[in-house]
Amino acid sequence: CPMGFRSHRLEPLALFRILLSCCLAALLPVIAPVTSMAAPSDDPYLKQLIEEATVARLADEREWHVLLHYQPNLFGRGVTSLQDDPGFFMSPNGKTDPQAELAATLAQFFSDELVGRSKQPAQCAFVARYHWLKEKLQFDERRLPPQLCERFIRWFNEFNAESISVIFPTGFMNNPASMFGHTFLRIDAKGQTPQTRILDYTINYAAEVPPNAGPEYAIKGVFGGYPGHFSTIPYYLKVQEYRDIENRDIWEYRLDLTQEQVRRLLMHTWEMGNAYFDYFFFDENCSFHILSLIEAAEPSIHLIDHFPFYAIPVDTVRLLAESGLVAEVVSRPSRSTLVRRKRDAMKEEERGWLNRLIADPDALNSERFRSLSPERQAFVLETASDYLLMRGSGAPEEGAPFREKNKSILAARSRLKVVPTDLPIEPYVKRPDLGHGTSRIGIGAGWRNDRAFEEINLRAAYHDLLDPEPGYTPDAQIEVMSFAVRHYHNQSQARLERFTPLNMVSLAPMDSLFQAPSWKLGLGMNTIVQGGCQLCTNGYLNGGMGGAVESRILGRQVWYAMAEVEADASKAYEENYRIGGGGTVGLLADITDRWKLLATGTYLRFPLGDKSEDIRWSIGQRYSLIRNLAFRVEYNHRSHDNDVLA
Repeated sequence: CPMGFRSHRLEPLALFRILLSCCLAALLPVIAPVTSMAAPSDDPYLKQLIEEATVARLADEREWHVLLHYQPNLFGRGVTSLQDDPGFFMSPNGKTDPQAELAATLAQFFSDELVGRSKQPAQCAFVARYHWLKEKLQFDERRLPPQLCERFIRWFNEFNAESISVIFPTGFMNNPASMFGHTFLRIDAKGQTPQTRILDYTINYAAEVPPNAGPEYAIKGVFGGYPGHFSTIPYYLKVQEYRDIENRDIWEYRLDLTQEQVRRLLMHTWEMGNAYFDYFFFDENCSFHILSLIEAAEPSIHLIDHFPFYAIPVDTVRLLAESGLVAEVVSRPSRSTLVRRKRDAMKEEERGWLNRLIADPDALNSERFRSLSPERQAFVLETASDYLLMRGSGAPEEGAPFREKNKSILAARSRLKVVPTDLPIEPYVKRPDLGHGTSRIGIGAGWRNDRAFEEINLRAAYHDLLDPEPGYTPDAQIEVMSFAVRHYHNQSQARLERFTPLNMVSLAPMDSLFQAPSWKLGLGMNTIVQGGCQLCTNGYLNGGMGGAVESRILGRQVWYAMAEVEADASKAYEENYRIGGGGTVGLLADITDRWKLLATGTYLRFPLGDKSEDIRWSIGQRYSLIRNLAFRVEYNHRSHDNDVLA
């Protein structure tokens, strides 16, 4: 209060009165809006709306539970919202009490108080709730005036949305967070073409992970240690990340939604700006919460109920297709797929020129290269450019030489006045929705060292080398939480034969352009015969790295070799453990579309702990009868231990 106190001699009481009046004058703009608002609980129209909603049991309706993400409690008594942001609820008890949350939300609609993380009036922050309750209760706009939500209107109109597509980038074995694939939504604008869809926006859900999280990433990702948020990102950035940098094929599933359903989905997406969920890698992940947005578009469908324990992206895409929600499926091949498919369409001489041009663009001045027809020159140059673009999309320092080479290639291509070759490119990962289910149960019988047995085996997820490849990364294996129980005829009880929390294999065939290593990692327990111990439990940790090559003698074959290390722990060993290393060679062969073969041979020597060695070999085959039914026969040999299972 700049009153010039120093120029006046005032009594203490008078000074106090002046200070009080100044402070009240300063606080008046803040106090006035609060005191001028009628207390919502005293509004007779609010009481009427709450009574009507209670009589109509709106708090029990499916739409309200979808918008608030309520899920039934474990033993069926009551519900709890999956939403973890307190600002998402208008009632202190809103997370577990739908009726209290509905009443508090109606009360908040009468207020212009800023709520949620987006700091807007409730009508605008929770626009989907407002429109649904307005439709159900037929708000009298004279008694509950609608607020002009300019921020939402600008956001909504910017999309110019016509339809929604689910985007599925296929699995990427070199990133733990992407091994199972990923799903997000694309907002398809009106007037776009397949070529310009890259300019659309996406709706993505992901964990907020600090940089350089290290080992804690796996632990917190499994146990919900990170908050997960929705975001809208231009599609071209996602394409650059998945297709160009990580070389993942992308499948696009356009959903069969009406304009009203698209509007409801976007309104609920806007509400998610006030929310976060604790991110769980296996269940409350990207695919799970993307399904929750689709349920908001059409609450009558039940999608997330199909995934009570874990949600794998390929399973969610398959569910959408089987539910009749998919109108169209198109693919967007990765750059590596583009290069490989184009190279396969070349003659041997053209492949040689492709390698030379990539190594040294000056080779394009060769008379022998110019002796090719202009169309074939153009095709080779286009493929070389695709490869150089792929290699140049990495770190600036590493990609600079490839970008420089590409300038010469593009300049030479521009001088050829021919139309680019129109070659249909089919992704190596075939349509994910046509693949087998990720969970598996098997029933079999066999012999182990002349002892007959019956076996039942279960796998929670996901895919192994002998499984049919449509929908999955070729030549890759990820098995999570699989186990087998056997009953031997000379024993009175069944026993746990194998337990595998994790088993991963990545076979990446090498050639002149692609030199990614192959690798494997396994953790689990099995039953061994060692010395005088019959059927002893053995824990193991195994890892290896090597290379693979591809041939096409009869069908397709992948030959591989790996150096590996292994640590075992069992009472069967004299010192209860052993550590060593060696190598494995193997053959994975597609004999026909339905018939597949896997053969391996391994030698391991253990110099630490129990000094011993293992010579192992195995052969397995799978013949598919229908998509989710196959017949397998497997033989395993390990140091005088022979096992046959069918």
